This record gives sequence, C-alpha cells and structure tokens, in this order.
Amino acid sequence: MSRRPRVAPAPPGVNRRIILSFLVSAAGATGFAVTYGLGGQTQWEGVCLAVAFAGLAIGLAIWGRRLVPVGGYVEEHEGFAPPPDEQARTAAALTAPDSPIRRRGLLATLGLALTALGVAALFPLRSLLPWDRARPVRARTDTPWGPGVRLVTADGRPLRPADVPAGTVVGVFPEGATDAGDGPAFAVRLWPERFTRSPSAGHLDGLVVYSVLCTHAGCPVRLYLKGTGRLLCPCHQSSFDLFADARPVAGPAARPLPGLPVEVDADGHLRATGDFTAPPGAGFWSRP
Repeated sequence: MSRRPRVAPAPPGVNRRIILSFLVSAAGATGFAVTYGLGGQTQWEGVCLAVAFAGLAIGLAIWGRRLVPVGGYVEEHEGFAPPPDEQARTAAALTAPDSPIRRRGLLATLGLALTALGVAALFPLRSLLPWDRARPVRARTDTPWGPGVRLVTADGRPLRPADVPAGTVVGVFPEGATDAGDGPAFAVRLWPERFTRSPSAGHLDGLVVYSVLCTHAGCPVRLYLKGTGRLLCPCHQSSFDLFADARPVAGPAARPLPGLPVEVDADGHLRATGDFTAPPGAGFWSRP
C-alpha cells in the first residue's frame, strides 16, 4: 500500500529567500578568503565563516521545508529496491515543471555557495605548505627597522637627541610602523665613562637604543633604575645592565637586549643605520 507524495504549495517569495540565503553564504565565504589573504584577523574570519555556514543552512532548510514533497510511504518491507511504479512516480515528480530541483536559480546559487566555501577552505592550506620553512625565524629577524628609518614617539613625532635627557628612558618606534609588534624600542642617555662593556650597536655621546622586548618571554622591559643603570622586566624579574650592553644579570633571561644602531641626520633627527643586532623578543625564536 502506498500513497502519492504530496507537494506543498510554495508560498510566494520562497525562491527569492533561498537564493538570497545562498548568495549570503557565498559572500561570507568570499569575505573569509579575502580576510585570510590580507593577513588574517581571527574575529572577522570567524564572523565570515559563521555567515557562510548560516546562509547555506538557512537556504537548505527553507528548500527542504517548502519545496520538497512532504508525506511518506507506508508499505510492507519487500526489499531495498523500490517497485517500478514508485520509481516512475519519483521520476515524474523530479522532472515535473514544479520540481524542487528545476526551480530557476536554486541549483545555480547552491553551487555558487558550495564553490565559494570550497575555495575559501583552500586558503588556510597555504599556511601548511612548505613553501618557506624558515619563515617563522626570518619573521623574527627582519623587523621594520632598517637604514634610514627615523625614530619617532608613539604619536609619530620624530625624535632628536635633545629629546632624550640624561638618565631618562624614552619609548621609540620605527616611523610608519608604530604598531609593529617587534618594533618597539627605547632610547636612554647614559654616562659613557661608566660603560663596562661597549654597546654592540654603538652610542651617540652616551645615547643608546635597545629593543624593549625581554629576551626571556617577550614582555616589555620598562622599569628603569637610574642609579644602577639596570632595566627590570616586570613579568619574571629579569634584570639587564645597560652599562654592560644590556647584558642579563638576574632572572631567567639568557640573552642581552638587542641594540639598534642610530645616527643623527642632516635635519637633526635620529635615524637607524640598520636593524637590531639580534632577533628581538623571546630567545627560543633564534634557535635552529
């Protein structure tokens, strides 16, 4: 005993809602690919993926609820192959003008959404391919500093030697890249006669520049003890002796703070003459 499947009449605008859902899904997948390709931002990548999968799910749900035949068959189990008359009715339902798979635009936009998601999924694979196995290490050795880069304050003001009074630590950044994570440094004017080890990056009448990132775990070292010339990291209490080329004298840090070679240009501003003398930040990045 069987019953012919009943096709529920589709309310007006169902096709448009399904197509719109698939287009939203494709837009979300495209947004994910673009965001990832431009460097990635975790929150926006998550939003784009959520939009892509939500649009696909909503479109398929409306399709299945409003356009696919409802009802069912009640029959004795006679095997897994349907009887010929049932196959004929199914074929007729799928090939009829009002068949859910022949509705204009539905399959096309579904294919667009699935294709966009598939292409977007390929972008993260780029990070897994061995095109540049040395990239993490090189990313820590190549910073925004380089010959001719001016030293500026946090608000972008170029720095002059007179802006660094004796015994005062001044935060400096590479011009044009003040938000770079490996770029922050500090300038301090010391007394050259108290140097026990000459600064590896040189100095300008006692003015030296070092990376602000602790070589233990990358925390900013900003606690300056003027009388002793020591710089303290507040995270794990590493201490660096600026009179000995920022050598660690206490705490877990094992490497000196990298120095930055600087000069005074024709306009009287401080400029770097190269990059840091060593990779800034945590020491494990420099291990082979």
